[in-house]
Amino acid sequence: MKIEIWSDIVCPFCYIGKRRFEKALAQFEHRDEIEVEWKSFQLSPGLKSEPGKSIHQFLAEHKGISLDEARGMNDYVTQMAAQETLEYDFDKAVVANSLKAHQLIHFAKANGKQEEAEELLFRAYFTEGKDIDNPQTLSAIADALGLDGNDFTDALENKTYYEAVFDDIEEAQGLGVQGVPFFVIDRKYGVSGAQAPETFLDALSKAHSERQP
Repeated sequence: MKIEIWSDIVCPFCYIGKRRFEKALAQFEHRDEIEVEWKSFQLSPGLKSEPGKSIHQFLAEHKGISLDEARGMNDYVTQMAAQETLEYDFDKAVVANSLKAHQLIHFAKANGKQEEAEELLFRAYFTEGKDIDNPQTLSAIADALGLDGNDFTDALENKTYYEAVFDDIEEAQGLGVQGVPFFVIDRKYGVSGAQAPETFLDALSKAHSERQP
């Protein structure tokens, strides 16, 4: 049974949703039959990376709210993440376009390391304050995955996985996906957002039961 997850590295709810889905999967008795595929999505495709800008300032400008309101929103999400044992540090977060990071996810997928790449990229962005639009940062992550960072750099320069990112985005549009995370379970059920593990478990159970002869 296949689970497709549309996600963006810079989406705080996507990392939280990943953890909650993992909790559900750990409780699912047929988890050994599950194949998970991560799909690319960009919340702000036209975003210009600005490593020197505070993420709080960016959010305030993007949402048209005050700096204090932006900090409050980020504090709220940080507390939500902490409940899933995730450590968010928005004071260190770098305003970055995620297009190159999505190409790394596809590079990792081609080498059997997609799940691990998602985890390292989320951690790099939300916890470690790394610039995920920087090719050197991404090359180092490829190395950390046990892959060849130089091979990824070449793939990035040659745009080997560039179209694959936009194929995912176009597919999401065809399915009516307007926000992430978005989970498609066996092409029968869609679960939108960082739902509680029980919600994911219920959808997994229903989809699996309908596969039985």
